[in-house]
Amino acid sequence: MPINLSKGQKVDLTKGNPGLKNIMVGLGWDVNAFDSGSDFDLDAAAFMLGENGKCPTEKEFVFYGNLAHPSEAVKHMGDNLTGEGDGDDEQIEVDLSKIPANISKIAFTVTIYDAEVRRQNFGQVSNAFIRIVDEATNTELIRYDLGEDFSIETAVVVGELYRHNGEWKFNAIGSGFQGGLAALCGHYGIEVA
Repeated sequence: MPINLSKGQKVDLTKGNPGLKNIMVGLGWDVNAFDSGSDFDLDAAAFMLGENGKCPTEKEFVFYGNLAHPSEAVKHMGDNLTGEGDGDDEQIEVDLSKIPANISKIAFTVTIYDAEVRRQNFGQVSNAFIRIVDEATNTELIRYDLGEDFSIETAVVVGELYRHNGEWKFNAIGSGFQGGLAALCGHYGIEVA
């Protein structure tokens, strides 16, 4: 049984699973399509952060425009343009053994593509979740359902993997941002053209 987290909860990932190496981070959501008439295109991304909470370079921002980090520690499995169907809408694979030493945290985010133009926000999104699966055994280890506490936000930091005393932990964040992907990039030290 996976551990179901609530907002702000932290849990050990590698301590209880000492051989854990390859994990799949699945993100999913449903949208209330009648709200705006346009398709919703939600995008998952991973920001690989140093001790200062910023990406060392643009390569540490893994998203639909940069599907893999050079270390191959983090790989985005591709953009899903509609979010239709059950289960994960987008997946990011993480190889814990390949994460560079200068990276202490990986933040997983979801943003709404073209939200301003399409007049969309997370108030129109339901059943959003993040889950972490051990790829070796296909076992779901952690699941965090975000609940319905967003209204005007266009970006959400869903959760973070972080290094603590040589072990990896997961923190269920669930905090919203206005300003979409650009706001997140600014927050994590990535310059947006």
